[in-house]
Amino acid sequence: MTLLLDPPAWPAHGTVWSHLVSDTSLHELRSFARAQGVGDRAFDLDHYDVPAERYEALVAAGAVPVTGGELSRRLAGSVLRVPGRERRRAARDALLARWAALWEPGDGPRSGPGAVDEAGRDLVDRWREPHRVYHSRLHLADSLDALDLLVADGAPGSRWHAATALWFHDAVHDGEAGRDEERSAALVGALLGPLTGRARPAGAAHALRDDDVAEVARLVLVTTAHDPAAADASGALVSDADLAVLGADPARYARYAAQVRAEYGHVPDDAFRAGRAAVLDQLAGLPRLYRSPAAIDRWAEAAGRNLRAERDALVP
Repeated sequence: MTLLLDPPAWPAHGTVWSHLVSDTSLHELRSFARAQGVGDRAFDLDHYDVPAERYEALVAAGAVPVTGGELSRRLAGSVLRVPGRERRRAARDALLARWAALWEPGDGPRSGPGAVDEAGRDLVDRWREPHRVYHSRLHLADSLDALDLLVADGAPGSRWHAATALWFHDAVHDGEAGRDEERSAALVGALLGPLTGRARPAGAAHALRDDDVAEVARLVLVTTAHDPAAADASGALVSDADLAVLGADPARYARYAAQVRAEYGHVPDDAFRAGRAAVLDQLAGLPRLYRSPAAIDRWAEAAGRNLRAERDALVP
């Protein structure tokens, strides 16, 4: 394990800050940070921000001091780096703008309890919770981008219901498979229920209805097993967009796998390998991993290779 730490040089909040990174393992990076009392809130997608007062103690604990340029080069040369363009798409203001675009401007309540903007802020803050590594605001942005690609390719289904479901699908993420999806679906009613009859979905001729809320909640639950019915076009959109990362290029997939391991860093290696193998086997056992022809064309072949390679690598 090599952990890198650059000199405190970045001013903010009345002090200067260093960056703590690994160019090989997010899991080891997070384990080291937690062991040294660096909180999860200090993690920013691919590095920890640590104040100057912690510099000497982290070096004494095993972090290797390097220049800022060396740290940047080492991180950029690894699969763990999150480029600036991805950071910008996943920034809070960028996500809030995408949420606002799902609603007719000036239609319905925009602020205060039970309002469109308030619901968006609640959701973004959930996606920014510090314990998340993969199921983060970056995954939300990636899922929404994948949905846009599928729609542009002509995939059928309701884009509005699918996009709104993607906003909610991992809004509750406590690491409890099944229960997380159930709680996320319940959150749909809690946040969208007060908007029925008051706010209007973008492009809709009517205000939000109870059946819209029910459809979004149903689509969230599709992500439990990623096995939508053959005629469920909107379910296919949600499931395919959520799983789009599986069909990424090998480097991007490697970052995804590293993020998943770090997110479940509290799980011992043997137990994680067994659990992860079960997840990969479940995905491989689906009648089809992707359901829409657009997703199959875009991602199916690469996803098959990625899943097989990760499954093989789990063998001790």
